[in-house]
Amino acid sequence: MDREKDRKRSSGKYKTGRQAIGVMFFLCCFTVVSAQNINVIPQPKEYAAKPGQFALGGEVMFYINSKELKSVAQYVVAEMKTVSGLQLSLTDKEEKTSDKRTISLEISPSFRTEDEGYRLDCSPEKVSVKAVTPQGIFYGVQTLLQLISSGEKPHIPCMSVKDEPRFSWRGLMLDVSRHFFTVDEVKRLIDQMAVYKFNILHLHLTDDQGWRLEIKSLPALTQVGAWRVPRTGLWWEREPPKEGEKATYGGFYTQEQMEELIGYAASKHIEILPEINVPGHCLAAIAAYPNLSCTKEKYHVNPGSIFYGEDDNALCVGQEATFDFLEKVFTEVACLFPFDYIHIGGDECFKGFWEKCDSCRKQMAENGLANTDELQSYFIKRLEKILQENNKKLIGWDEIMEGGLAPDATVMSWRGMTGGINAAKGGHHVVMSPNQFAYLDFYQGDPAVEPPTYQMLRLKNVYSFNPMPDGVEPSLILGGQGNLWAESVPTFRHAEYMYWPRSLALSEVLWSPEETKDWDNFIRRTEHHLKKFDQADINYARSFYDAIITPSLNAEGELEIRLDTEICNLEMYYTFNNTYPDHHNNRYRDGEKLTLPPDADTFRVITYKDGKPIGRMITVSIKELKERTKTSWIN
Repeated sequence: MDREKDRKRSSGKYKTGRQAIGVMFFLCCFTVVSAQNINVIPQPKEYAAKPGQFALGGEVMFYINSKELKSVAQYVVAEMKTVSGLQLSLTDKEEKTSDKRTISLEISPSFRTEDEGYRLDCSPEKVSVKAVTPQGIFYGVQTLLQLISSGEKPHIPCMSVKDEPRFSWRGLMLDVSRHFFTVDEVKRLIDQMAVYKFNILHLHLTDDQGWRLEIKSLPALTQVGAWRVPRTGLWWEREPPKEGEKATYGGFYTQEQMEELIGYAASKHIEILPEINVPGHCLAAIAAYPNLSCTKEKYHVNPGSIFYGEDDNALCVGQEATFDFLEKVFTEVACLFPFDYIHIGGDECFKGFWEKCDSCRKQMAENGLANTDELQSYFIKRLEKILQENNKKLIGWDEIMEGGLAPDATVMSWRGMTGGINAAKGGHHVVMSPNQFAYLDFYQGDPAVEPPTYQMLRLKNVYSFNPMPDGVEPSLILGGQGNLWAESVPTFRHAEYMYWPRSLALSEVLWSPEETKDWDNFIRRTEHHLKKFDQADINYARSFYDAIITPSLNAEGELEIRLDTEICNLEMYYTFNNTYPDHHNNRYRDGEKLTLPPDADTFRVITYKDGKPIGRMITVSIKELKERTKTSWIN
């Protein structure tokens, strides 16, 4: 959730499918393998290289010991053939006397690990993946696939891996309300998530700009609420709907389509968490059913124009009709989604219309509520009872703590980690999703060369995220999540650009032990994986190669410029004379303060690696650099 005030302030300024993903990760290339240079993301908890390799050629028996593993086994068979030409023959009966080399997937109830843990062992004669659950086997297979080399003689390097996740909640969120993404696009994201051992896809299904899920008992939610007038300009600078203008932009998922997505995700051991955002962010619902608001006025689904505090986008808490509406919506959602949790939003609710509403004031008086924060708490607690009647748990953004937290609620902490810490100290479960580490809609490089947004989150900052704060019960921190809000993400191609490689960092943050983090090693492995992204036609950002420009004013009020990079071993070359810099121009020296030549009006910088340009050329006017000295977030 991007705060509305922040949005207003800053608005000025496929090869597709499973096959592509499989090919991408089979084409890994290794020479000498050691514990220091395996290219697996997220990094396993324990691993050790051994002499030799398992050749992917000749006769190889493929064995599973449980029918539960049939689907993942079929996945392995398909990918092996695609990359190496090896045709595995699947069997559920191990040939004890066979002299064939063997690949085995084995459920072992006595195996000592967590449900999602696994052990992978590879010798020249046998590769085995063992776990106590099919989910553990699936994760072991993902590691196995990342280890396979390509070339004339594809092989698996001999090694042993003992692995299990640090956190049970390893999520990514996709905002499908601000821009609609198709079933096939969501499946593509699921494929990508599965490779990196994410296990929760949070779909932000409803907001002011669109209602994306069919509710059969309330058909206008999608007949009206799923569509808005087409606009393409900067978010919050768009023209409001005109009288009589047709709403043609949008879309929604039928319940049958969502069931298909849920089943597809489950096949990759990913749960889908639905979010129905209430009581604020409800303009799309109110456009469909005007009686839900305090004003009862007719509104349009918002296309990205400023409206916060002007249009009534909050449900009226003073009328029982609102709770009848909620019961219909959440009962259908609970029946559709098997995941234990339903996300109810709860963030950024404008309460100004509540304060003027006779029904809301009456509700407050009858229930002894001192203010509108307590009125929202009353709303959340009633909604929690509706969910509990449907055997679901409530999770919401940290604003649900305002006015008093519902008894069994789980908090997703986005405004930093403080809300999550306070919730955990109160005995509540928490998912950490702080904007300074996990908001994937933020800039990841210099605004001069990135699509417009409003805050900064570089790859290195994501990798520094530690979801486990000091001073709280560790068992209450379920894990963490990265969020992609889609105001400025109109296409799935751009969604990929915003997810990757920052989600690679998140996968390691949420899976691997904190003490094993190594930024330089992570970058080495990331560069390897991005080559596979190229082969699979997955879009991604190379912003971590770009220069970081930090302007400041000295005591005399003169502009000074410092340069830096996220990764080591990059050279930076710059100009002030309106020419394009290269390795023949001025080279920046670490710690140097650059001062402006007389009358300079433009600064340019580019990064090099191993004698070749690698980052984008950044061009910024001196006027803009002086403006940047008034802010800190850009750096």
